[in-house]
Amino acid sequence: MGDAMAPEVDNDHTGGLNLSDVEETSLITLYCRAMESTSRDPILRDEKALELVGKIDPLLAGTDKRLFRRLKKRRVPKILVVHIALRARHYDQCAKDFLAKHPNGVLVNLGCGMDTRFYRIDDGRVHFFDLDLPPVIASKKALLPENERYHLIGQSVMEFGWMEHITALGNRPVMFQAEGVLMYLPEEKVRQLILKLQQRFPGCELVCEVVNKRWIQGIFKKMTAAKMKNRMNIGGGAEFLFGIADSRELEQWHSGIQYMGEWSYLDSRHQKLGWLGWLAGWQLFRKAQYTLHYRLN
Repeated sequence: MGDAMAPEVDNDHTGGLNLSDVEETSLITLYCRAMESTSRDPILRDEKALELVGKIDPLLAGTDKRLFRRLKKRRVPKILVVHIALRARHYDQCAKDFLAKHPNGVLVNLGCGMDTRFYRIDDGRVHFFDLDLPPVIASKKALLPENERYHLIGQSVMEFGWMEHITALGNRPVMFQAEGVLMYLPEEKVRQLILKLQQRFPGCELVCEVVNKRWIQGIFKKMTAAKMKNRMNIGGGAEFLFGIADSRELEQWHSGIQYMGEWSYLDSRHQKLGWLGWLAGWQLFRKAQYTLHYRLN
């Protein structure tokens, strides 16, 4: 792979990818989607993920970073692969449903990582924005080309200047998706972000993944951190900071925030979940990490 196609590199123990602990989780989800795509009766077929993994694999050769070695060898827990595939399929469907109602709609993927949703849901009309920190977007731009409807923005979600790119398209319906990002922000920043979205894009929709507050406190927090470290060798910088106690909790932040529904990957009762599917009736596990849908009026 020539320099023009190579992601940002630092040529050290990271295996050539200059990413923080949180940003490295985007590689995990990418590899999960690629792995599920080649499984029997795949939950999700993601051709672009397979293409990207093929380009990234050579960068992981010779690394001494355990996470990268595990990814290159496809040593990812099966249940994590299933979880990520089910989640990606659900967010894809939310995007498709939104575009069916709003053919001139705009999709914004907050904290996009190496997601390839645009290629999975593109209807030939949608304007799609991928937003993430500069190192992630620099790597992504080296691997995926922008076009007149697919835009990559290298900024923090908390640097609100990126919103000008959306408003420049005019008064269009907008759906924001935050898949695996809000839990890494402090609560005050999550509140600030959501209230800013409501102010700048009244009537927009937000589909976001959250964790239950119980799982970021006390012994449950230690269990979660241990699982992330032991299962996938994720660094301590990828720590869950924000959680909620109730699905309607965000409605208390402003009278215009309207709860529209929720979803857990356990709700699918997919056969690949195995015995975990039976946990759907136990709210402690069903809402450990799940998705909420709001309208921001």
